[in-house]
Amino acid sequence: MSEVVLKNGRLITGEACEVVFADGKITEVAKVIEAGDRQVVDLAGNYFSAGWIDSHVHCYQEMNLYYDYPDQIGVDKGVTTVIDAGTTGAENIGRFYELAKEAKTNVYALLNISKFGIVEQDELADLTKVQADLVKQALAELPEFVIGIKARMSKTVIGSNGITPLNLAKEIQAENKNLPLMVHIGSAPPELEEILTVMGPGDILTHCFNGKPNGIIDQSTGKIKEFVWQAYRDGILFDIGHGTDSFNFDVAETAFKANMLANTISTDIYIRNRTNGPVYDLATTLEKLHTVGYEWPAIVEKITKAAADQYHLSQKGQIEVGKDADFTIFKITDEEKELVDSNGNTRQAKQQIIPVQTIIGGVMYDNQL
Repeated sequence: MSEVVLKNGRLITGEACEVVFADGKITEVAKVIEAGDRQVVDLAGNYFSAGWIDSHVHCYQEMNLYYDYPDQIGVDKGVTTVIDAGTTGAENIGRFYELAKEAKTNVYALLNISKFGIVEQDELADLTKVQADLVKQALAELPEFVIGIKARMSKTVIGSNGITPLNLAKEIQAENKNLPLMVHIGSAPPELEEILTVMGPGDILTHCFNGKPNGIIDQSTGKIKEFVWQAYRDGILFDIGHGTDSFNFDVAETAFKANMLANTISTDIYIRNRTNGPVYDLATTLEKLHTVGYEWPAIVEKITKAAADQYHLSQKGQIEVGKDADFTIFKITDEEKELVDSNGNTRQAKQQIIPVQTIIGGVMYDNQL
């Protein structure tokens, strides 16, 4: 067993921290560790955390609409784990799994309740594509890979089916050990209030701070809708899911000032919004939440422990003995940067967060940023 010691690192809180890992697992954590004759990686005072988790991406490269490559949005960007949010369904999840195994980045998937996933934009307009037995079979065949299910509940996706696809998703969830359910929101129908009424505690509402009329803000008053507050208090989890059209600075700032905080921060990244913007990478999305008002320790918690807990990834998200040796080493610089949301609004960041090295399962990679 070859042990590696991470020396001279610090947590985002500023505390000194050193770690030993071997065979892909953390074996020791302390403020100071004597290296002895073990291999040393000198972090030179940089910050490090448990590996960053982007809990909403699209990275099945054989799709046409929404796709990317796991390592180009993962390890190359300081992200150790990505969760594909419903790109594939029961009919193509097997092929996705075979490709995902080849990645350096840890890849997991939420299964689209439509059996082919997002082959076409309106995957829930034809309810014959929602087959509970196929979902159950896929979950049984790939229990370590498929960690939840996904339903996209917006006008362009559901056709004339209203709230029915979400009711079907909840039935599938109940029949399969109440797996995590992520629900995409956008333009009505269905109305957001109807969606939230069907959702329950622990379900994940993604695109929570979009700027659309069917979003969380009453556009006549500029305030958060009361039924949204009720859902938030009831334990529905709010996920950023930035995406091409789903993050608005004004909405996020209004929610922050009212103390309605996102539970997790994710990108909804795919090749077009990565290369052309406005997403680019997870770090840029983190910078946007920092300009909104979130402090760095809270931000890091939302892409480590909170994301791991939400999807029951018990070996990830924390720097503890026995957990996976996944780490993101990064720096925070006092440099300005213009940030653009999904609607063209801009903010000027005062600080940047820059990954410099990624460790996945004990294997070290320099970042290609």
